[in-house]
Amino acid sequence: MSRTINPVARVLLADSDLASRLTLESILSSAGYAVDGAATAAEAILKLDRNEYQLVFADLRSESDEAGRQLLAYARQKDFHPATALIASDMTGTAQRTTGDTGLRTVRISNESISTLLGRAAELIWQRVNRKNRLAFQLGR
Repeated sequence: MSRTINPVARVLLADSDLASRLTLESILSSAGYAVDGAATAAEAILKLDRNEYQLVFADLRSESDEAGRQLLAYARQKDFHPATALIASDMTGTAQRTTGDTGLRTVRISNESISTLLGRAAELIWQRVNRKNRLAFQLGR
């Protein structure tokens, strides 16, 4: 009898660079995440309209400078309120920062930062759950 293992969380990874997308999908999948990939913002929006995700990563710079930010803004409007983060897989270093007051997070990924990526994914999902629990408590649910 085979046993089905539930994924840690469902992740949408929108990255216009095929090599980066496949690499990140593989890393996240091997860590237990259920990952759907998208090459364009349009494809990612279709997936957001059909599925619920706990985390959405976007790096669509080859599509346009704003495509990733626009996709994440769309994702944050969904009823399931996923955690969102821009990713930059430019292999220049490992840095994490919060950008401005928009709450967007940027995660830079380098050859040495697989553990950083996985740790950041878990942290973003935990923050999402914590935020949802606080809101439910405030609403008396």
